[in-house]
Amino acid sequence: MSERPWLREGPLEHRVESLLAELTLAEKAGQLNQPANVSPGDDHDALAAGRIGSSLYASGALGGNERDEGLSIAAIEQCQRIAVEESRLGIPVLFGRDVIHGHRTVFPIPLGLAAGWDPDLVERLAAVAGEEAAREGVAWTFAPMVDISEEPRWGRVAEGFGEAPVLSGRLAAASVRGFQRSIGATAKHFVGYGLAAGGRDYDTVQVGENTLRNLHLRTFRDAVDAGVLAVMASFNDVDGTPMHANRRLVREVLKDEWGFDGVVVADWSGVGQLVDHGVAADARDAARQALLAGVDLDMASGCYLAHAEELVVSGAVPAEIVDDAVRRVLRMKFRLGLFDDPYPRTTDEPIGPTASTRALAREAAASSLVLVGNDGVLPLREDVASLHLTGPFVDDGEALLGTWVLDGRGEDVATPLAAFTELLGERVSHTDGRFSDLACHRTREAAVTVALLGEHPSRSGEANSVADLGLPAGQLEALRQLCDLGKPVVAVVFAGRPLDLTEVLRAASAVLVAWHPGTETGPALADVLFGRREPRGRLPMTFPRSTGHVPSSIHARGTSRVIDFSRDVWGGRYLDALTQPQLPFGFGLAYTTFEIGPPALDRSQVPLGGEVGVQVPVANTGGRPGRAVVQLYLHDPVADVTRPKVELLDWQAIDVDAGATGSARFTVSTDAFGYYGRDLSRRVDTGLIRLIAGPDAAHGQAVELTVTEPTATREDDA
Repeated sequence: MSERPWLREGPLEHRVESLLAELTLAEKAGQLNQPANVSPGDDHDALAAGRIGSSLYASGALGGNERDEGLSIAAIEQCQRIAVEESRLGIPVLFGRDVIHGHRTVFPIPLGLAAGWDPDLVERLAAVAGEEAAREGVAWTFAPMVDISEEPRWGRVAEGFGEAPVLSGRLAAASVRGFQRSIGATAKHFVGYGLAAGGRDYDTVQVGENTLRNLHLRTFRDAVDAGVLAVMASFNDVDGTPMHANRRLVREVLKDEWGFDGVVVADWSGVGQLVDHGVAADARDAARQALLAGVDLDMASGCYLAHAEELVVSGAVPAEIVDDAVRRVLRMKFRLGLFDDPYPRTTDEPIGPTASTRALAREAAASSLVLVGNDGVLPLREDVASLHLTGPFVDDGEALLGTWVLDGRGEDVATPLAAFTELLGERVSHTDGRFSDLACHRTREAAVTVALLGEHPSRSGEANSVADLGLPAGQLEALRQLCDLGKPVVAVVFAGRPLDLTEVLRAASAVLVAWHPGTETGPALADVLFGRREPRGRLPMTFPRSTGHVPSSIHARGTSRVIDFSRDVWGGRYLDALTQPQLPFGFGLAYTTFEIGPPALDRSQVPLGGEVGVQVPVANTGGRPGRAVVQLYLHDPVADVTRPKVELLDWQAIDVDAGATGSARFTVSTDAFGYYGRDLSRRVDTGLIRLIAGPDAAHGQAVELTVTEPTATREDDA
């Protein structure tokens, strides 16, 4: 093999081009083929012939909802040895797997991670997940999901980082950096998937390019700027053109305009499903359209393997299009070091969970918990006379892992029952499963009851849309029955999406949104409920007042007739209900209280291309130290296109002692005020800008700033 120049050290592109030049057209088609679950027995001949460039291991098209048999390091190694040692050119196979929010150690679902508003923590978690997966032979994950959505009926909001492009984009970049310490990452799903009609997975999307650029494309650009190695095309169409055939957005915007030189991978059978969309006559036509659009790697459909050669020979697809796609696949393999070290990095050390990964999982789970209601019952006292745990999540480890968990194990989960029993011993009683008359009896006897309710992971994630955002059947009635007994009841809501919590907030003494927290659910929950850790989570999505209020988010833009704001600050658009959300974006309570003062600027005018300093005073007016998450929002009152009423610009978490005052400091560039106008070009306008600081999107104080032409700013304004 020493005569092969691509195996020698040298510039990346030289190695790629020297290998590309050796490939036959059949071998090029093989590099663009990604079948599922290759095995050394069934696929020996295809591997040896160079007809498989990549493979993913999954239980099927709905892998997030179905467990498989797990990874076999031996099988991966055998397949790799066939490809490397028996094929003509020895090109390694790229093995992928869905490592979404942990591998063997499971962290909170991504929407829960977003509630921590902590990019550094997300990066550390992704690094651990990537390292665990790499040690089992995985070189590539199909994460992070960066779809922006204001549609909680869509089950896949569980896999994303929420509705705000700034928050989601920073967490996406952090996730990319963490994963790519050891494996490749994928930003998905490009683009508009979060706009699926009615929240119905895979449904059609009606959206213009201006909205895509000002909202949905931003997170993908952040991932690309962070160096993500792959981008996955989405199942949906955009205004009639399926994304797997969308040359405008994939080739012209992502690849040409942004300069993305990584791999665009299809979603599961997405190329073949162009036939189902009704835009391709057959698999050959689907392969032609996807290749021309810029989809490089065909996942699971086999269309490229069957038709790419003939499409080039017939002239239906230019040879340089296929070469570009192959070049990208090879480039990714070189970047991941597969040509230098193609085999799994096995050791005798346990993959996880270990003491250190459990400690990190506990920190992450605690950071994700959002306190949304509290009449003073929390934090609980550790000398509480008795405590009753009830509900379906008391001791079900599997249910606490969340959606898209392929390799985590329910038996590894520290459940609430285990954690509370360790803390309180015989003072804990519990009723398993659904609520019952026994639950009422024990609630009467206990000093306080913690009701662990919400939706099972099987109700969230891919293909799990719902028409009603209420709790699963029977839970609200049972909770009301417990609360009517006159004893303190703390409701802990596990979910993969924002739910309608209106009646839960009315009934319970305190309400904690817990998402699906993962391996260390129980200890993290005990830490927060007993005040060992302050509740630090803040909502990354708006919680609507009812299902009928969807969509309800910070994406709301200015409209024509503004209804009487004295009645309803969000517009008064409904005759039979208030319009504002039940819980606004960014909301979260602490065990103390804060007063966030008006923002102060270091100058009242700033030239285009300049920066302005913003200082926001924060007073802890309660009796405990705590952490405030000071959120800075933007409002542009006059623009070329309609803009959001409020748009998250930045945030800062600060710890303030009881009775003390601190301050959050921001440096804001005028570039942050930019947006895409009617001509789809990015612009930053001169004129008035309002900056709003507060604890969430619905409450804050504003200050006005004037953006000027560079020559119009006087020295004394600085």
